[in-house]
Amino acid sequence: MMYSDIPAAQTLVLYFESRGVKNIVISPGSRNAPLTISFTKNPFFNCFSVVDERCAAFFAMGMAQHLQEPVAVLCSSGSAMLNFYPAVAEAYYSDIPLIVVSADRPSYRIDIGDGQTIRQENVLEKHIGYSANLKQDVSHATQTISKYGKSLLEDGQEEIQEHNEREITKALAVAFDEKYPVHINIPFEEPLYGRVEEPSVQIQNLEAQAAPDSPMEENWDELSEVWRHSSRKMVLVGVNQPNAIETEVLEILANDPNTVLFTETTSNLHHPDFFESIDSIIAPIEKSEDREELFQKLQPELLVTFGGLIVSKKIKAFLREYKSKQHWHIDTKKANDTFYCLTKHIKTNPNQFFKRMGTNGSGESDFKAFWEHKKDGYEKKRKDYLEEIPFSDFIAFDRIIKNIPKGYQVHLANSSTVRYAQLFAMDRSLQVFCNRGTSGIDGTTSTAVGSSIYSEQPTLLLTGDLSFFYDSNALWNKYIRQDFRIVLINNSGGGIFRILPGKEDTEEFETFFETSHGLSAKHLAEMYGFEHICAKNEAELEDALEGFYSESDKPKILEVATPRVLNNKILLGYFDFIS
Repeated sequence: MMYSDIPAAQTLVLYFESRGVKNIVISPGSRNAPLTISFTKNPFFNCFSVVDERCAAFFAMGMAQHLQEPVAVLCSSGSAMLNFYPAVAEAYYSDIPLIVVSADRPSYRIDIGDGQTIRQENVLEKHIGYSANLKQDVSHATQTISKYGKSLLEDGQEEIQEHNEREITKALAVAFDEKYPVHINIPFEEPLYGRVEEPSVQIQNLEAQAAPDSPMEENWDELSEVWRHSSRKMVLVGVNQPNAIETEVLEILANDPNTVLFTETTSNLHHPDFFESIDSIIAPIEKSEDREELFQKLQPELLVTFGGLIVSKKIKAFLREYKSKQHWHIDTKKANDTFYCLTKHIKTNPNQFFKRMGTNGSGESDFKAFWEHKKDGYEKKRKDYLEEIPFSDFIAFDRIIKNIPKGYQVHLANSSTVRYAQLFAMDRSLQVFCNRGTSGIDGTTSTAVGSSIYSEQPTLLLTGDLSFFYDSNALWNKYIRQDFRIVLINNSGGGIFRILPGKEDTEEFETFFETSHGLSAKHLAEMYGFEHICAKNEAELEDALEGFYSESDKPKILEVATPRVLNNKILLGYFDFIS
């Protein structure tokens, strides 16, 4: 075992080991050498080398999301850390405990014209649970400090050590207890590569000063009374971890005739009596002559939400216009007022909440039965529509989703991908993930690769062309498993812009919004050691899917080419058809 000879580096490594932070994703650099040496020379840690910092952060975030525990990402000083920011923002809004560790230059090197120096302290503060700014050790490189940074010598090494330990303890407490990303910034002076076999510091187990808020006591009798006597209840579920909700709870909700439960693909909830395609219910109402009457009929008295962010723009627009009298959000940590009618934040978990609410109320309404009839109608019409349309994104997603083997971990890219996936039922054995915290296209592939590392099941990434090419450096590492699969829907541009307001058939639209292109993943696949298969029509797609998931010596990319100028017409036509 080997350690850096710099006390701050030793301290961080010892605290990580004591708290069980085992996984460290490292982007190469010189200023972070003290930490790289200490982590890689200690067999307790699993270290991963990912060159591109943006990819590294999403890789670590995907791993933390899968393991449900803190994972650290480490970089050198300067602009390197700024590339972590997209993943930090995603982790912040998705409650993922990503630990960002940045090596820094000494304070007297900053803003004097030295290379790779920026103002790193608190640079992530708007999207971080805690920023720990460590102090530079004065027992290391003392001669240099005496020459350039005499003010640092005002604090003795003992005070600096106490400060650093206290800051690290606070940061780790926030990561573990509150599931927020945290930032630890450590300044190092040269020399950076000194090593010792035994650490010169002994850490203390200091308690963090700030503890998470304790859950509020609820008046459960009062809540249960409202729940049981609400004749029109709507339960809406956003992003949810697989297997988080107990079967007993699912049955309670499914058997309540006064409750309509809307799930999203990212909710990982399945039951024949749940409504899995929200937009297929809302879109026909939008186009109906009886729009007002039907929306009022769907309007809930009580709206109960849990899970993360909602994908469907249609349900958000509906609930903002036709507000529920009461909106309860169930979460131990936070409640977003997504629909501008939040009345109660119930700080418990959904399993406990619904068990306490019970089932039927004093009377039954036709609320659920009416909308189940509508659901049966659109499901039949969707089958009819698929038989009428030419090859397109719509058909491709239907075939791809139907053919995913049971038990797979599925990562969805944002934009068009996750929205198409909302229209088709996923098998209940699949575990579905998507970066819905900020809903960006950056980092989708990196997140899937990181998540796959410790997955007991194979991983499938279902992605669009812009998301894939934007994050192509995600394939630039040696950790991609042979059973990793990517299905790439290549419609030669940002297809989602063709279904949004403002779409025009002009050169400017194609260049600056849709960003049309003629790229293929073939050469990227060859460079990174993937097997590449291409499908350009329905027959080729079905043929390719037959052997796509079979065992192989290489990971695979199935690239599905679809018609750029036709996809939007077919998607919008679907909503017309089921109406």
